[in-house]
Amino acid sequence: MSMLTMDFQEKIAILRMTNGVTNAISPDLVNEMSESLVEIKAKAQGLMLCGGGKFFSMGFDLPHLLNLNRSGMGDFLSKFSHLTFDLFTIPIPTNCVLAGHAIAGGCILALTGDYRFATTEKKQIGLNEIKLGIPVPCIADMVLRQIVGDRVAMQMMYDGEFISFIHAKDIGLVDEVCPAESLEALSLERLSVIANHPNRAFSAIKANKVEEIKRRYQRNWEPTNQVFLDCWFSDLSQELLKEASKKF
Repeated sequence: MSMLTMDFQEKIAILRMTNGVTNAISPDLVNEMSESLVEIKAKAQGLMLCGGGKFFSMGFDLPHLLNLNRSGMGDFLSKFSHLTFDLFTIPIPTNCVLAGHAIAGGCILALTGDYRFATTEKKQIGLNEIKLGIPVPCIADMVLRQIVGDRVAMQMMYDGEFISFIHAKDIGLVDEVCPAESLEALSLERLSVIANHPNRAFSAIKANKVEEIKRRYQRNWEPTNQVFLDCWFSDLSQELLKEASKKF
């Protein structure tokens, strides 16, 4: 069963996660989203990534992933890392539309956008990995620092707390906060304006934006993923992850 829908409105691809209420990030979702990006790169001049009204995404599908051995989890982590990298570096304007909570892996997906438009409702965003005994993946760490600066990013990752979208706008993590009923329309309008600029010029500007992170990611993703796996399979983290998985 498909975990995504993809529609095109003129030049904009609208990619929507539909993996249940939580939009948990499973191997199947990662594979399907990676395949969709191939078509989007070929056809679209903008990308709008959406989730659900309760959760943009709750993060990794812990009940499924906890059944994987190190090899299987390593394969998933590599594919998720590469998906995150591809979303971040895709040479078209992107906006992540946050009508619901964007936490842990869901926050990581949200970080990949050039923009983040969020609802005024009481929803939250954040990276709680440290509370589960695992590090924030390297690509997310680097992108968060680029968006909000080292000091704020450090505090977010060290504390592992979720924050409101209003607070997220105050620190620059979210670009616009608006009522849920107008969220997608405003996002589409903003993307359409940028998508109508000459694509070659936009691509060059975005290449400059991602260049340093791209270089560091390509150099470091394998060793940092191994550190993540070491932590993931530690006795303490397994206990914490199993407890967290009960919320799914």
